[in-house]
Amino acid sequence: MACACLIRKSRPVKAPPLPSMSENACLMPRMTRNQAMALPQPLLLALLLTLAAILLPHALRLPAWITAAALGLGLWGYYLNRSGRRLPAGWLRGALTVGIGTGIVIHHGTFIGLQAGTALLVVMTALKLLELRRRRDLLVVLYLGYFLILTQFFHSQSIPSALYLLAAVWAMTAILIAVQQAPATATAQPQFRLAAGLLAQALPIMVVLFILFPRLPGPLWALPDDAHSGITGLSETMTPGAISELTRSDAVAFRVEFDGALPRRDQLYWRGPVLTAYDGYTWRRDSAAETPLPIYDIGTDTAIDYTIVLQPHTHNWLISLDRPITAPSRSRLNRELELVTASPVYDSRRYSLSSRASNTLPAALPPDQRQRYLQLPPDRHPKAQAQAQEWVAADKSEEEILEAAVRFFSTRPFTYTMNPPRMQRDAVDEFLFETQRGFCEHYASAFVVLLRAAGVPARVVTGYMGGEFNNVGDYMIVRQSDAHAWAEVWLPERGWLRADPTGLVAPQRIELGLGGAVADTEPVPRMARGDNSWGRQLRLYWDAVNQRWDYWVLGYGPELQQQVLARLGLVDSKRMATALIVAVATLLCLLSLFLLWETRRAPPDEASALFQRFCRKLARQGIVRQPHETATGFARRVADECPELAAKAELIATLYTRLRYEPTPREQWLQRLREAVATVPPR
Repeated sequence: MACACLIRKSRPVKAPPLPSMSENACLMPRMTRNQAMALPQPLLLALLLTLAAILLPHALRLPAWITAAALGLGLWGYYLNRSGRRLPAGWLRGALTVGIGTGIVIHHGTFIGLQAGTALLVVMTALKLLELRRRRDLLVVLYLGYFLILTQFFHSQSIPSALYLLAAVWAMTAILIAVQQAPATATAQPQFRLAAGLLAQALPIMVVLFILFPRLPGPLWALPDDAHSGITGLSETMTPGAISELTRSDAVAFRVEFDGALPRRDQLYWRGPVLTAYDGYTWRRDSAAETPLPIYDIGTDTAIDYTIVLQPHTHNWLISLDRPITAPSRSRLNRELELVTASPVYDSRRYSLSSRASNTLPAALPPDQRQRYLQLPPDRHPKAQAQAQEWVAADKSEEEILEAAVRFFSTRPFTYTMNPPRMQRDAVDEFLFETQRGFCEHYASAFVVLLRAAGVPARVVTGYMGGEFNNVGDYMIVRQSDAHAWAEVWLPERGWLRADPTGLVAPQRIELGLGGAVADTEPVPRMARGDNSWGRQLRLYWDAVNQRWDYWVLGYGPELQQQVLARLGLVDSKRMATALIVAVATLLCLLSLFLLWETRRAPPDEASALFQRFCRKLARQGIVRQPHETATGFARRVADECPELAAKAELIATLYTRLRYEPTPREQWLQRLREAVATVPPR
């Protein structure tokens, strides 16, 4: 037999060519121009379900027709792929693109902006499912899915959103791995385990870069005008009903950590925008207030030191405990005692400052400023004007006029309610002399109008009052439901004094908060009611987790990074750069050692061992496998040189290649390989 194999006595019989298993596993089959790519159903279904999960949060914000169009296009693409039908012609896809794009422009007025851009990205991703001809088309869909995940963070950066989108990234990565490994095989499935391992390996590098990479004061790029359109909070204007509508929200406005003991509840006035310009219906901030605050006596009582983590509100001011005596970095105190910033607060911001509750503001008021704080429209509020003139006619001083205004609100049957009747003609006169039912903005506005009409300078201050102490995290939560408005009155030799007419009518609002001041039938947010149920305690625990998230993740800006780096001894840029390089290099070395260790620990490949045994047997017969030869190439040469072993060599090469390169090899293949190698004679 050896002679028969070593001496070629006749023309070689060429064995039929064997397919390359590696090519079958890694390359897409050639398709006709409009033929859908033959994707395995598990992979296609996983892709569509993942895209639907990514679309779900956007569906709550996008127009209903955009969501319906995306779902319809996705189901159409799934049907075409599953049934093997031809893809729609290019002119039809073009018409769909133009039609949907026109609809987006009509609905949003532009392609530019977060809402319009997201809608366009969603629809383009769905349209791409109608032209899946090659693997690159599938990769484009996957990469668009990653971009859709990114756009969700413009709307929400909460912990649930982050976990939800992390799961979406995991699923997309698993599908991407399956596409790269074997997109055309019927057994291809998302590689979730491998994707989880890759994400876990990337996590330490991400943490190191997050801590050490230089933080910039603002975003790397300018966001569109509508990027923060869904954010609620105080405005720079105030109309009747504006604050009562805001207080229906349980959303967190900011959180506060005090360095010492908590202030008394009647000191918890959180100062926001100050409104001085008035047109008879709406109060507005005055641009003239942007001048710096002059030097004044800050008082002698103990300062209150605290740290605020403010939620984004898209305006150029910060919240402070009334009244601030210091300003955090990148902000300043203006003449109205507002903390103003150079840029809008688009992200969670953490800052520390000090306040004194009883400080005295400037006792002198220049004539031009005095006139601003007396401004009233001449043809509005005749009844309020008449009431104020009665006080003036009695030859009262400014302090006596203030006392008369306090008595006016204290002795009349005013009612504090979140549902005041709608004012039809003159909001102030109807409230003061007819309905006498209103919320804090009604009282503050009417109080200031009365004083101005009597010649006493006054202004409206908006902000928050009170808050809820979270004993789990040892900090205070101030919600939108704590929104409040009050008045400030200027008196000679005393300066600006706080006057809260709401406290005269409903003192429970100051002592107990909103829930204790209104009737049980009013639509007060759940957290404002002040119950002590176990559900409330669970919400406080969850809020403590969110507070840490806001502090260490969303609020991790330049100031906090400098504090962290100072604790690590990295106070200058050279040390920080060195630490960054060393940390990344160390992580890469550890990762390399881990992979090397895992490779060495890997069990021996029995298929390779069996094939090597087959090669050794043939080598003893004079047929030596060359280093450059593949298994199939070696089998062809065996067929040429020893036709008696042609069928057996082809079988062994095919089984070995499948066991080595197919994603899900079968046990029976290995058993057949054992049997085939065993039957090859050693000589």
